[in-house]
Amino acid sequence: MIRFFESLGQSVIAILDYIGGLALLLWEVLGFLAAGGLRWSLAVYQMAFLGVNSIMIVLLTTTFAGMVISLQLAHVAVQYGVSNIVGGGVALAMARELGPMLTAVVVAGRAGSAITAEIGSMKVTEQIDALECMAVSPIRYLVVPRVIALVCMMPILALFSDMAGLVGGSFVAEASAGIPQEVFYDSVKRMAVLSDVTRGLFKSVIYGTQIALVSCQQGLQSGRGAAGVGQATTGSVVISMIIVFMTNYFMSAWLFPIN
Repeated sequence: MIRFFESLGQSVIAILDYIGGLALLLWEVLGFLAAGGLRWSLAVYQMAFLGVNSIMIVLLTTTFAGMVISLQLAHVAVQYGVSNIVGGGVALAMARELGPMLTAVVVAGRAGSAITAEIGSMKVTEQIDALECMAVSPIRYLVVPRVIALVCMMPILALFSDMAGLVGGSFVAEASAGIPQEVFYDSVKRMAVLSDVTRGLFKSVIYGTQIALVSCQQGLQSGRGAAGVGQATTGSVVISMIIVFMTNYFMSAWLFPIN
């Protein structure tokens, strides 16, 4: 029993220590931004590498997500005679939850792992030590551009996700349940409002910040050798997804309360 509580206490301390490290990293990033320490050329390059290069896989994932929602919802709606709400249901699901969430999952798997692997490799090859020897802050040079890139690109990717899910859902609703696209998009106009989209995009900004901080933190703390980089990269994806899913619940309860 004593060993159980000891291990439990050590786990809690480790979690709090990790959260504290993320908070300190965020504080340093904000400090460099307040002091004008952002190199826009690096940030734009990271936007292209982390954001633009992720568009195709994000669109592919969210298009099929919208198709699945429409497939399941359309048959139930037709069965109960409420086929005129399918489009609105798909729009609300994509804008509030699936658009930002699936985008975050894809970005964590693709961009987050790339960030951790790159920074971890730089640490293993002592390039970060070289930056410090040249009086260049690794946080300013490596972390700040990546955080800004994901914060800027995540809402754009999430917006593309919402549109892709709607397009895919409209085709499936017409093909599988005979719901005309005019009826589908009319229900979108009636049921979804702009605040649903903007609040979902706000969630994606938070997710982008979390993914960037976790990925950079894992890279900076990666162990020596290829094994250390691999473990850090795996941990980056797992931790990012856990944090995103946990945050999603509390943000959904806050942004979309049940009246």
